[in-house]
Amino acid sequence: MFKNLCNEEKIYKNLYNGEWVESSTNKLIEVKSPVDGQLIGKIQAVSKEEVDKAIANTKEAGKAWAKTPMYERTKILNKVAELLDARCEEIADILVAEIGKDKRSSVSEVKRTADYIRFTANLGESLEGESLSGDRFPGGSKKKLCLVERVPLGTVLAIAPFNYPVNLAASKIAPALIGGNTVLLKPPSQGAISGLYLAAVFNEAGLPKGVLNTITGKGSEIGDYVVTHPGIDFINFTGSSDVGQHITEISSKTPLMLELGGKDAAIVLEDADLENVAEDIVLGAYSYSGQRCTAVKRILATNEVADKLVPMLKEKIEALKVGNPNEDVTIVPLIDDKSADFVQGLIDDAMEKGATLVTGNKREKNLIYPTLFDNVTVDMRIAWEEPFGPVLPIIRVKDVDEAIDIANRSEYGLQSSVFTKDINKAFYIAKQLEVGVVQINNKPERGPDHFPFLGVKASGMGTQGIGYSIEAMTRHKVIVMNLDI
Repeated sequence: MFKNLCNEEKIYKNLYNGEWVESSTNKLIEVKSPVDGQLIGKIQAVSKEEVDKAIANTKEAGKAWAKTPMYERTKILNKVAELLDARCEEIADILVAEIGKDKRSSVSEVKRTADYIRFTANLGESLEGESLSGDRFPGGSKKKLCLVERVPLGTVLAIAPFNYPVNLAASKIAPALIGGNTVLLKPPSQGAISGLYLAAVFNEAGLPKGVLNTITGKGSEIGDYVVTHPGIDFINFTGSSDVGQHITEISSKTPLMLELGGKDAAIVLEDADLENVAEDIVLGAYSYSGQRCTAVKRILATNEVADKLVPMLKEKIEALKVGNPNEDVTIVPLIDDKSADFVQGLIDDAMEKGATLVTGNKREKNLIYPTLFDNVTVDMRIAWEEPFGPVLPIIRVKDVDEAIDIANRSEYGLQSSVFTKDINKAFYIAKQLEVGVVQINNKPERGPDHFPFLGVKASGMGTQGIGYSIEAMTRHKVIVMNLDI
């Protein structure tokens, strides 16, 4: 199935017009495993001229794709889902090697992606336009009939992150395609091989040539060029808030959907079931070593709650398995040494400023052991900065209102959790939190994937979720008929 995607030397190619091609630059980027530094493969470093060519090809292919009947589009997407299910283990193994995700989570990502694409296809079958009669408005007439349909925007630039290079690429590609758009996929350098495997599945499923092309290369060399390219009609990006802000500033009037960083707070009230809370928080904070935008990144609780919760958290954290993602572990090496250095810097700052180390602060190269701090204060970096690693601070507050205030002072606004048995208190807090999503009695998380998913402030722009994504990547086209009746 993945014939010609790479050669015997593990040099991976880009998908262009239905074929796998090498770059004319003859420049390659090495992709090494974060687990052991082993070379997994090499990807192409394309030129700006090749970016031009890939976009032009999507434009040409888009003429026919926009006219393709919906039942044919859905048939192809259902075939993609079928192939992902069939190749789940193979692609999961690539994820384990390339981004260091544990095997269970890697399998889950591929299966979830298949379900996402299948649901997108099903939703596409129910998409319909509408007609409006002119006589519904005062002074109007039945002689006017308005037909409203949704049409594609054109070429969608899909930029995926390293932590979910399959799922968060597909969540951009599938809604774009069902809406009649073509797609240019720019996978992350670390995660590119996984993204190229996904593109290979779409290609194998019978997607017409040029409807999905890929470009690989360093963001520093082609990133600004592609996001400012006049041939791009929509930018769908997942990544850091800094890069998202940069894209916003340089992309002119191109429509954007941005999924950025977060500093998701868990606010725990006195009446919460603390055993369940501890279970949820540990899972939410430390899965895939916290390398998730929706990871729990701080706990806000009163002294009474914190005194009870800390020993529960400590016990569960120290029971987490640490090590090689090929084994049954939760804590894996971070994506690179730079990321581990950043997390260690947050830990060191908290230690220097007097936070109480409950457990952790152990490092082996880019492997950071799960770390928990108590008595974190607002002058510490860990209270505000997103670690994207397995470290969690507890900030003690005097009451609910102080917890809300600290939560809202963050530059981010992705998700928050409220743990309480009192629904009135839950809604009181939820109404005041400046975030896109509030979870009541659950950890922050993305999905189910047909739910709206969004962030405010530095956490994003636009609303995701399958139906919402389709709407964002299409526009209304209105035809008004003036009848002689």
